Amino acid sequence: MTTQQISDAELAGQPAAYWTGVAYEALIAFTRARQAEKGYTQPQFWLLRNLSVNDISPDGAGMTLPELRAAMALYLRAEDDLAAEAEVLLERGWLRRDTEDRLWLTEEGEQARVDLARNAPAIRAALHEGIDDADYVTTLKVLQRLIHNAGGPSA
Repeated sequence: MTTQQISDAELAGQPAAYWTGVAYEALIAFTRARQAEKGYTQPQFWLLRNLSVNDISPDGAGMTLPELRAAMALYLRAEDDLAAEAEVLLERGWLRRDTEDRLWLTEEGEQARVDLARNAPAIRAALHEGIDDADYVTTLKVLQRLIHNAGGPSA
C-alpha cells in the first residue's frame, strides 16, 4: 500500500497503528543497514552509549548485562543479543569485563563511540530527505497526541 495511490480522504481513514508499524520497521532496517555498512550494529552502539559518562551513563560505572538490558528495555528488539554484541566489543577492546561480570567502557571504546556517533547525521539526513523541519515537527506532535489519546506514556 503506498500513499501515492490513496486520496487524502482515504488516507485520513487509515489506521495510524498500521502506518507507524510500517514506518518503525522501515526506519530501523534502514538505520541498521547503514550502521552495518560501517562495521557495527545498533546494539553495539547502544552498549557503548549506555556505558559512557559522556553520553547516557550518569556516572560511567560498569553494568552487568541484565542491568544493560533493563536500561535499554524501551528500544531493544527481541532479536538483539546483548551478550553476543558485548563479546564483539570485548574482542575489539572497546569494553572490558571485571571480576563481578560488569562491563566497562575502555578509552578505545569511548573513542569508538565518538567516531560511530559521527554517522548519525548522514543517516538522519537520508531519512529526512524531502521533509522540511516544520512537517517533521508536526508529524511528531501528531504522534505524541495519538499516544496521549491512547493512554500511552507522554514524552
